[in-house]
Amino acid sequence: MNRLELTGFTTRPSQVWGGVRLVPLIREASVEGLRLHREVYEGLGAGIVELDPRSHYISYIPHGLVADWSGEEDGGRGPGAGRQSAAYGTQFGGGDAPRAIPLPPVPHHRMAKRRPGDRLRFLPLHLALEGYLALHFGGPSTAWEEWSRTALRDGLSPRAEDAYLGRSVRGLGDALRIFEIHPDQCGVMVYVSDALAAAFVVPHPDDYRLLHASLVEDLYGELVHQYALYGAPVADTPVRIGGADHIRDLGELRSAARAQERAWAEAHDTLFARELLDTSYAFERVYRMKSFTLWRFLPPFVRDGGGQHIGETITDHRGQLAYLKTFRLSDAQIRRGHLLRTVAGADWQLDRAAAALRSSREELVRRMRAAGFSALLRSSL
Repeated sequence: MNRLELTGFTTRPSQVWGGVRLVPLIREASVEGLRLHREVYEGLGAGIVELDPRSHYISYIPHGLVADWSGEEDGGRGPGAGRQSAAYGTQFGGGDAPRAIPLPPVPHHRMAKRRPGDRLRFLPLHLALEGYLALHFGGPSTAWEEWSRTALRDGLSPRAEDAYLGRSVRGLGDALRIFEIHPDQCGVMVYVSDALAAAFVVPHPDDYRLLHASLVEDLYGELVHQYALYGAPVADTPVRIGGADHIRDLGELRSAARAQERAWAEAHDTLFARELLDTSYAFERVYRMKSFTLWRFLPPFVRDGGGQHIGETITDHRGQLAYLKTFRLSDAQIRRGHLLRTVAGADWQLDRAAAALRSSREELVRRMRAAGFSALLRSSL
């Protein structure tokens, strides 16, 4: 498994609001045996995750997702589920009561944690982001003289990246609120200035209706925020049926309209979503849930000028996509990933890494300092 496939999905014509384009994804048949629901957390969204006794992850975490493969007809909202999660839309405290006292970060034990019964709580997007932050986190494996004592002792700790809340992506909240949800919709591709910002897929239409609005609470990269802030409205080209003069009845009109829908779907998959679907990823298994598996993935960090995405997914035993959530990396984040991959691939020897990058040792040092990795290098370099 090294690619993402939208097998079993049908793409519907896009919905455009300003610079935001939403492309609905319709499932031919819902995924049997898996449901997702939302777990709301008290506070202002700050969360601290204990990855292990020595490592902690601090970020904005407004909610979690609970994967339920118990087979209960209510999709995991049956007896016992209510004790573990708040209902969708729940607000803690009075709506008019100001929070005068800052609340402490909500503690979480691990990114993915088993719950009573056949349920797993995981933190959406944070699985993928933590995988990116932990990229070669241990630092040099050999005490080469170029590396600082801090690098040899602590590796890349601490490491941080910036992201923007979906509410700050101009036009996204309005687009999600204004457009109707298709009856069998199980996902959406979000574009900002016609650049793919995020992909979101769930197993069942009922899950999507409950989680649709949560996209404004997701994290988005710097590039997406800039495109929304400075980009012009995208074109919403009306669909025109060619040869309309030869259409004689409603049956022929319906056939022509469906042909246009197929043409749009093909154009979307081969043009708009190409950077996501045609990329080879490195998948890491996070948790096995009977016939389902939770993965997170990283791109190849190839600097070819195209967009690259990290994310997480749940697949069944046949590899069918049940859940997907992605995060578009900025150019700077791609460069950092590319540098770390190259240096680690050269066993952290600067001369070998510089040769792999077809540059000089001095240029490699300059690039690493510009990427924010100065603490890894000795000050004398």
